[in-house]
Amino acid sequence: MAYIGKSPTAAPLTSSDVADGIISTAKLADDAVTKPKLDDAIDTVNYKNKLINGDMAIAQRGTSFTSSGSANNDDTYHLDRWYVLSDTNDVVDITQSSTAPTNQLYSCALDVETANKKFGIAQIIENKNCTGLIGQTATLSFKAKASAVDKLDNVKCAIISWSSTADAVTSDLVSAWGAEGTNPTLASNLTYENTPANLSVTTSWATYSVSAAIDTSSTTNVAVFIWSDVTDTTAGQFLYITDVQLEVAAAASDFERLPFDVNLARCQRYYFRRQGDASDQRAVSNGFATTTNKYRGVVVFPITMRGNPTLTESALETLRPGQVNDAVSAGSIIDASVNAAMVELIADSGTPYTAGNGLTVRITNSTSAFIAFEAEL
Repeated sequence: MAYIGKSPTAAPLTSSDVADGIISTAKLADDAVTKPKLDDAIDTVNYKNKLINGDMAIAQRGTSFTSSGSANNDDTYHLDRWYVLSDTNDVVDITQSSTAPTNQLYSCALDVETANKKFGIAQIIENKNCTGLIGQTATLSFKAKASAVDKLDNVKCAIISWSSTADAVTSDLVSAWGAEGTNPTLASNLTYENTPANLSVTTSWATYSVSAAIDTSSTTNVAVFIWSDVTDTTAGQFLYITDVQLEVAAAASDFERLPFDVNLARCQRYYFRRQGDASDQRAVSNGFATTTNKYRGVVVFPITMRGNPTLTESALETLRPGQVNDAVSAGSIIDASVNAAMVELIADSGTPYTAGNGLTVRITNSTSAFIAFEAEL
């Protein structure tokens, strides 16, 4: 058994020990150090934030999202767990930006590409993680700033409830964006729990928050939405957002910053990606040839995914006996669970395999190569 500060045979801990540094953060009403006081003294992570990757630190899909490949389209995921909503496509480019508050690493930067359109970011919370949230008063808080406020002068945020089938949320939350200053009309079964209003974001970092009771009947999921509500924007201006938190509380508290590995694991429940590297091929699966041009093998996920995932891939290759590489042209999931997937890949050309022979699948040595599994809401 481990002990804090003193052995079990030593004299009881007293308030003088606090001054001596043995328990530097304990809050003592008297000389007795009790377990509740010790628990209160230790700065622990309690997962009060119902959102994931609120500090924009995880970027499995990449760090820049533009019109290339439609990566910045309306209702498209970008930084982990976050997706863009916009009035038409290519309204903003999205980046994981190093423009961040003091002593912090990242923000989500929204760079206006198509002028005079509304845009924002959203996250949907899985039903399992809404336990203890639905029916309570919650507070949404975040840090933000704009590069200029002559145009980006009306930023709003909302806590939104979904009152239909759990985890079948309409991700495109907005059915009509409306006129400048008019809150967007939400899609069916979605309800604003607060009344969104202009937060008067400035060109300096500041924390903004709203509170509301999540009390819409039959709510099964909760979402958050932060957006620019103006239709007179200028291309090249930026809105920066970070430290987004939704907690059960009547007012905002300090942002809960998780260790990087914990944050990554929470994201991988919804999206898991193995990325290529310019200096090395990376093995992702071992399996066998089922025919002269088809491979099958299993990919095991690092964490249980939210549901059976879909597959996307680019620039994979198989390695067969004799150290021979063969490009593959297509990939699909033959059988999937929340823990692993059997994938089938087809040789790019010809019939290079011998049925029954073992093969290894690798990501080619390119930063554009990857294999990814998605189970987003």
